[in-house]
Amino acid sequence: MIQSETPASLIMIFGATGDLAKRKLYPSLYHLYRKGKLAEHFAVVGVARRPWTNEVLREHVKDSVLSSIDGAENIDEFISHFYYQSHDVSDSNSYIELKNLANELDQKYSLEGNRVFYLAMAPEFFGTIAEHLKTDGLTDTNGFNRLVIEKPFGHNLESAKELNAQIRSVFDENDIYRIDHYLGKEMVQNIEVIRFANAIFEPLWNNRFISNIQITSSEVLGVEERGGYYETSGALRDMVQNHMLQMVALLAMEPPIRLTPKEIRSEKVKVLGAMRSLKHENIKDYFVRGQYGPGVENGKPALGYREEINVNPESNTDTYVAGKILIDNFRWAGVPFYIRTGKRMAAKSTKIIIQFKDVPMNLYYSSDQKLAPNLLVIHIQPEEGITLQLNAKDTGQSSETTPVKLNFSTNDIAGMNTPEAYEKLLHDCLRGDATNFTHWDEVALSWSLVDKISQVWESEKANFPNYAAGSMGPKEADELLAKDGFHWWPVANNDEK
Repeated sequence: MIQSETPASLIMIFGATGDLAKRKLYPSLYHLYRKGKLAEHFAVVGVARRPWTNEVLREHVKDSVLSSIDGAENIDEFISHFYYQSHDVSDSNSYIELKNLANELDQKYSLEGNRVFYLAMAPEFFGTIAEHLKTDGLTDTNGFNRLVIEKPFGHNLESAKELNAQIRSVFDENDIYRIDHYLGKEMVQNIEVIRFANAIFEPLWNNRFISNIQITSSEVLGVEERGGYYETSGALRDMVQNHMLQMVALLAMEPPIRLTPKEIRSEKVKVLGAMRSLKHENIKDYFVRGQYGPGVENGKPALGYREEINVNPESNTDTYVAGKILIDNFRWAGVPFYIRTGKRMAAKSTKIIIQFKDVPMNLYYSSDQKLAPNLLVIHIQPEEGITLQLNAKDTGQSSETTPVKLNFSTNDIAGMNTPEAYEKLLHDCLRGDATNFTHWDEVALSWSLVDKISQVWESEKANFPNYAAGSMGPKEADELLAKDGFHWWPVANNDEK
């Protein structure tokens, strides 16, 4: 049940000394506290291996908040709600101590037995922790018990099934919150509103009027210190299996009968189930992989992926993926959804570009001018907003046309007050709203597509590196669209394409 007010809750963060907790979770909890969206009765238990104390954790949280927020008010009152326990995730004695602390805090803060277990640590511990939470009695309360887990959820479909079985032996599906921070972003959540709250778009949102949809998520950074993780993941598992396919589902889903988590998830599952099944021999016709080599970034030399720390000098790992997804249903038959994501690219940008079909008869066509298509651009990051590209008469005596852009930017209106993705998702979890979290059925269908691609790619040695750091990817990605008569739309001023 979704609650309008945030209920009293005990939040246990496993991995409390890690980077995710410091950069995202503590500032997000503070934002909720400052805005009055965190119940007066709350407590946070930080759990990790380091031999810290309550005081050490509180100073750590304070530094985290002050480093990301200017002028944090009531910070000392906020951090007084934080407690720490040094913990061994495989030792029942640690869980019994944690249970005793949790029961004390339940009484002290009147938390009514409501507990959120946030696993901000390596996924190989998810199943172990979930099982111990049950067998050692931490879920034996009269309140709710919710489990929040970060990606990756498994390494492939088989491992995801095993992990899901472990977790489902303790928690019901409705109490599992698989977090995808893209689903907390302001403009990703706006996709549904743009579609379903505007009469000018929904009647056109089909294969009669849309020629193609492009989703780009590019980064200028390389793998940095994450080479070890990335060697086992690559862009396909790190970005496509979750973020990119989730955006495809939101763009292509049918209007739900009501805006509830169950109905919205149901429509997303239908989209993922309708994705065209690929055979091993035609993967190359639909997906392109890349790996960045040495190049230039902001005028300075940039390393190639194989030169990064903890990376195999002959690595076959993809740092770039482009693909064409076809959805074989009545609404979308014949409309390609193009996706591309990569590291060390020319621009940091996440954008969705909907290209509408050309008008049936171009009255304004001339030998030196082609009418520009209408585009709807949803800017997700770093800027947030919407651009609608139309054609208008060029200034002067001629009847030539020129593209004009109608822009709306949430940055201009909200400034820096746009809620950060983790802040929104934490608030949703505390209220019991699972709309913007990933259901198991979505995870399974996403892995079923990704597994087919990865099986082919892992069995064949790629001709890497095939794009320079600071570019927008390999030429094969351009050819993927050129075969269909399209091209990638620029996502930033320095986009070369």
